[in-house]
Amino acid sequence: MKIKEVTTADIANMRSSEGLVLQGCGGDLREWVDGINKLLLDADIIKSGQKLDNVVSFKYNDLTCLVFPFDGIELDMSKMAIWRLATRETFGSMWLSDFIDNYLGKITEKPDCPLIGADGNIFNLIGIASKTLKKHGQNSQATAMRKRVLSSNSYDEALCIIGEYVNFVSIDDVDDE
Repeated sequence: MKIKEVTTADIANMRSSEGLVLQGCGGDLREWVDGINKLLLDADIIKSGQKLDNVVSFKYNDLTCLVFPFDGIELDMSKMAIWRLATRETFGSMWLSDFIDNYLGKITEKPDCPLIGADGNIFNLIGIASKTLKKHGQNSQATAMRKRVLSSNSYDEALCIIGEYVNFVSIDDVDDE
């Protein structure tokens, strides 16, 4: 099982799904997924043979968080609701929809970033894009973008990654403040 790391912007775009968010997950994330599935199975919340295994991770306020989407899983939602409330203090448990509304509601659009016409050195572009993201309160996205760009395999791939976080606009179209 591979746990995909996504950005908070990706999480904010999951409005059509529901799931469980756990905040502050340290160590081996696979152990978290296995442990949570065992707890839910033992509590008769998920049916035998099923697992919440389409899990994604993301960083929020320097915490590693996990999202366990409910898509395609048969759950006893009344038991799940009680379990979530009982584990709020221990795991930072929240419904995905509540997490999005309460913490990520403002992170729904990519900010405009003056990259067209800028020096095309990838480190310069990373700096401009990071500054733009931070200016719009998206510090964790800036960090995630930098990490992904620096581990990319080509200039084209790096540009595509930057484009996942910001809208490219001309340096002539942005007012200097």
